[in-house]
Amino acid sequence: MTCGGGGHRIEVPAIEEDDMTITPHAAALQSCELPRVSGERFAGYAVIGAPFASGHYLALRRFPTNSIGDGFTSVWHRDPDGTWTVYSDVPAELSCPRYLGRALSRTEQTDVRAEWTGPADLHVTVGTELEWDLRMTTSPATTVMNAAGSLMPDALWHSPTVLAAMGRAAGPVLGAGRMRLGGHLPNGQWFRANPRQLWVAHTERAVVGGVDLGPEGPLTHQERFGDFRLPQRGLFATVQVWLEPFDARRHHPARPDTVYADGE
Repeated sequence: MTCGGGGHRIEVPAIEEDDMTITPHAAALQSCELPRVSGERFAGYAVIGAPFASGHYLALRRFPTNSIGDGFTSVWHRDPDGTWTVYSDVPAELSCPRYLGRALSRTEQTDVRAEWTGPADLHVTVGTELEWDLRMTTSPATTVMNAAGSLMPDALWHSPTVLAAMGRAAGPVLGAGRMRLGGHLPNGQWFRANPRQLWVAHTERAVVGGVDLGPEGPLTHQERFGDFRLPQRGLFATVQVWLEPFDARRHHPARPDTVYADGE
C-alpha cells in the first residue's frame, strides 16, 4: 500500500483491519485511504485533543493524503484565555483553518513535525515554539470501540445516522464528554469524521513558548468548534474525514491573522 501525497509517499505493508494488536505507529502508517464519498477528503491520524488542568489545550492533525493538496501536519493550541492558534506546514487555505478560521485568533505557517520515537511514542514540534511528547495506550473503552468499529461495513461508516449514534455513545464510554462525528464547522462547511482506531493519548511533556503546560486534566468547560466538540481527555485516532467543498460565496475565510515563521 502506498501512503502519502506529493513528495511524502511511502510504501507500507498491508495490515488486516481485525488485527487488534496493531501499534499506533503501524496504524498511522496504514491510515492513508481516502473515504469513497464526495467532498473534500482527508486520511491520516490525529491527537483529537488533549486538555490540560492549566486551561491549555492541544490537538494534532497529520493528513499525508487528502484531496485538496499536499499532505500536511497541523497543531492547534488554546491558551487559558480561550485564544486559539493553528500552526500548519502548508498555507492556511490548504489545512485546518480552511474550516476553522472564523474561530481562530491566529494562524501560522511554519515547520510542524510529528515523529514516531517508538511503537506508541510520538514527538511533536512546531519550530522552536512548541514541543510535545505523547505516549498512546489502550484502555477497556478503546478496546471495545475498536472491536465494534472493526465489525462495521464501510457503508455504515458513511451513514450520518450511524455516525450521530456513534458520537453520542463514544463520549460517555471514553470519558471524554460530549462528542459528535458530524455537523458544521465555524467557517460554515459540514463535516463527517470516521475515527477508525482509537487509543488514549497521554501527554508526558508539553511546552509552548517556553511555558510548561503542566499535567493533563479536563477544561472547566468543554471546548467546541461549531458542532465539533473537543474531547475532555487525550485521545489518538486513525481517521478519515470528509467535508463540504469550500465556497467563497458562502463560507468564511481561512485566515483571521496569518503569521509566517520566516517573517514574510
